[in-house]
Amino acid sequence: MLALLIQLDAACTAADQLTEAVEEVFPQHPDAEILLSFPGLGIQLAARVLAEIGDDRTRFADARGLKAYAGSSPITRASGKKSAITRRWVKNDRLNHAGYLWAFASLRASAGANAHYRRRRDQGDWHAAAQRNLFNRMIGQLYHCLQKRELFDEESVFPGLPELAVSAA
Repeated sequence: MLALLIQLDAACTAADQLTEAVEEVFPQHPDAEILLSFPGLGIQLAARVLAEIGDDRTRFADARGLKAYAGSSPITRASGKKSAITRRWVKNDRLNHAGYLWAFASLRASAGANAHYRRRRDQGDWHAAAQRNLFNRMIGQLYHCLQKRELFDEESVFPGLPELAVSAA
């Protein structure tokens, strides 16, 4: 039991040191300001997203490629008169999990993200499907912002936000 406690203590110490290193080094990355401008992305989660997508601008031909890699875009299968829309099973699981956390955190950090999520829920989406849809929208915007070297602009991503804020009040 003592040996296991020593191993656990070593793992906790290593995790704390990694957290400190990320907090110190990530803000120096050229894309850090862009990533941190997104609602719901703090230093740790933004670093995780960047680590998974990489900083090579030519890695993904378009936003659809990044969305498919992240597992946020749905798959539509059609055969004859039947069609089915399902989630992706083949994806980067670490990026997909980070996207789930990102979408969840953005619900409190962004009125537009929250309104988008609520709209999807009102249309009948389950919680996970609504979050995946929100993540899909955010990751597409992230691709755009990284390509254009722009900061996140909530008004352009969630147009009509003042109307939503007024109707909610």
